[in-house]
Amino acid sequence: MGQLVVKLAEPVSNVADILGGRRKRKRSIDSLKTNSEESNNETQSPKKKKLLTTTQYIYQALFKEQKNSDIAIMALGKVWNLHKVYLSQSPYFYSMFNGSWKESCQDFVHIKILDERITLDALDAVFGSMYSDEIEIDAKGVISVLATATLFHLDGIIDKCAEVMIESINAETAINYYEAACQYGCQNVKKSAFVWLETNLLCIYTKYPNLLRQISIELMTDLISSPDLYVMQTEFSLYTLLRNWIYLRLHPNYDPENPQHQAQQQEELKLLQQQQQTNESNNSSSSSSSSLTLSNSPADRPPLTSNDIVQNFFTARREKRSFLSTPDGQQFLKPFLALRTQYLTNHHMDLKIVLNDNIIPKEWLHNHVLSNWNSILKVDHLPEEGPKNLDPEEFFKNCMRCGRILLEPGYQKWRWTGFNFGLDLILIADSRILSIRRHHRNEHERLLSLQTKRQFMIRASVTSINSQRQPVYTQKSDITSLCLEKNEEVTLMVMDSKLVHPLLISVNVLVVPPAPQTFKENLLICDEFANVSSVPISEIGANCERSATPTSSSSCGMMDDGNAVCLVPPSPPNVAAAAAAAYALPSSMAASHRSASATSTSSSSTASSSSFSSTDFL
Repeated sequence: MGQLVVKLAEPVSNVADILGGRRKRKRSIDSLKTNSEESNNETQSPKKKKLLTTTQYIYQALFKEQKNSDIAIMALGKVWNLHKVYLSQSPYFYSMFNGSWKESCQDFVHIKILDERITLDALDAVFGSMYSDEIEIDAKGVISVLATATLFHLDGIIDKCAEVMIESINAETAINYYEAACQYGCQNVKKSAFVWLETNLLCIYTKYPNLLRQISIELMTDLISSPDLYVMQTEFSLYTLLRNWIYLRLHPNYDPENPQHQAQQQEELKLLQQQQQTNESNNSSSSSSSSLTLSNSPADRPPLTSNDIVQNFFTARREKRSFLSTPDGQQFLKPFLALRTQYLTNHHMDLKIVLNDNIIPKEWLHNHVLSNWNSILKVDHLPEEGPKNLDPEEFFKNCMRCGRILLEPGYQKWRWTGFNFGLDLILIADSRILSIRRHHRNEHERLLSLQTKRQFMIRASVTSINSQRQPVYTQKSDITSLCLEKNEEVTLMVMDSKLVHPLLISVNVLVVPPAPQTFKENLLICDEFANVSSVPISEIGANCERSATPTSSSSCGMMDDGNAVCLVPPSPPNVAAAAAAAYALPSSMAASHRSASATSTSSSSTASSSSFSSTDFL
């Protein structure tokens, strides 16, 4: 037999090398087999797929499909077949099923819903949340869910509703959120909504009268009383807002945004004008004064704005007593008691409008004029006369509130119109500095206080807002007592970098010591109050024989019929005349009194709330 010889390419050195090579090849083959087996095991092992969680199954089977129910709950005409074990998460149902109530032994319970805020959708959402770990709450239905959660004492849902409400506060929701928070005890929501209203009351609700109507008397009183209210621009702006608010509350069906309603109101005012002209023609003594501002000729009469309709409503009243003295007006007395009415006499146009409206008792205004004139005399003749170190509560109760919006950064300066007891105060915003200056010009020296130094108290607040006009960051200065020389300027605040434009600026300032206003407390309800003649604006300061109180034979001012109470205690005849005479003091005499009875520093022909004084000439 022949042999096959294989020739190796390279000679083999020894036997050890041959055996070693075999072992390496065997290990590599074993490794490949092991990897292949592991791969096969992985492909053959079962995979875990997430199909339906336990929570989802419970929600679907037990709540949606209502399987194995042991209790039926009926509310608002709908029946839910539910389970006691899940409902017992609510303290309301836990007490029902485990106490001595008759419902603990029943399988059908009818819950009578007395709260009108609770809806079927809210009930369904709250019942469903007991079978799940989540609940869907939107801004439109959050109050209904809150009401339902409060009924069943579900604190977790209440907290989630509060979060949604705070995040969604805006012009349309703020009032409803505040009322709901008061009803259901959500203090954080109540505080947030109130702060939003303090910041935006005069910026927003003058543009949305239908929303303004929703503000209750109690809420309006609290807002008017607040020292943190951002009054844009002066206290007179707040007066016009209250005037519009009263009209809207008295006419719930009137829609200022509906042209047909405005046309209807204009026709009614036309009839009132014709009736008044007929009455005046029969009484020649009153023919010289017309209460309505409408033109006699319909062709010449321009279209009335909403403000015109409101103003004409009050000026056309045939009663001579103030509106707040009437039974219809008594309900609105509290907001006007909170209004700083002493600052409505600081501008001649403001005073004229307030007197013609005849909403506020003229006795209030007469007392304010007399008090203000007395303060002017004291400040001008007594160097130390001025507010200082007052209690914060007293300061906030009596201070004047002014505000302005700064849309863009940069150097800006402004003043608020109106006579300010001989002080021309200018606010200056430059970069991050907010300062105040006592401006004193020689050409207007007779209108300004000649005292070398003047004392006053002031506090400034600056707020940055987001797109929903929610306050994002607020910075407030301390209540500061300042004593400034002529043209002296001091820094009020270095604004924080967190304040981003637009900025809302509010200033509380008190330049004279506060005067007592106890006379406001004497305005009481009068069902059959006798009409008294009013003093026209043209006759302020004249020696009129108008009685400040109803005619009475009693020395204490009580009426004979016993059904009415006098507005104010009878005062000497010269008190009102002295107050009016002080307001109408001739300018020649004013110059001799150290310019204390200066006229307004503004030359504007409109009310002080309509525009700021120009500072280009400063």
